[in-house]
Parts: sequence; C-alpha cells; structure tokens
Amino acid sequence: MGTLSFDILLGDVHSLKEKRSVVRPIVAELQRKYSVSAAEVDHMNLHRRAIIGLAMVSGDAAHVTDVLDRCERLVAARPEVELLSVRRRFHGDDD
Repeated sequence: MGTLSFDILLGDVHSLKEKRSVVRPIVAELQRKYSVSAAEVDHMNLHRRAIIGLAMVSGDAAHVTDVLDRCERLVAARPEVELLSVRRRFHGDDD
C-alpha cells in the first residue's frame, strides 16, 4: 500500500467555492485515471491552500510506485496550482 499527500497553493482563488471548483476536478481526475482513493484532507477553511491525500493498495510494490509517480506528475503539471510539497509513504504487512 502507498499513500501520497500533496500540499498545494491555489492561484487566483478568492473564496471556498472557487477553491472547490479547482480541487474537486483534480481529485476526480486522480480517482478516474488511476483508480486511487483521493480526497481533500486538510486546510478545508483556507481558500488558497489544500492538502489532497490519496492511497492505493496493490500486491506489487513496483506498480504502487509507478501509479504514485504518475499521480504526482499529474498534480505537478496542473497550471492552476503550485505544488508546495509531497509526502510519500509505503506501508507493508508489519505496519
């Protein structure tokens, strides 16, 4: 199992409603393209910041790494957000 969390700064956003119109499509695209569980998980009351978390489970560690890499590239390539940091964790049987 692997998890990612993205700390993102949103560009020209002036309300929580505008923030949702930027964050929701990113979360939906991650879910649709890569079959991961994804959601906004922190900074819900800040209109220019968001933490998006995602998780995936697979018996193949190389597959997990590949999918997490693709997810990170997708978020980093979005012009409407600035990726401030990424936290990646791998979880094994003993976690």
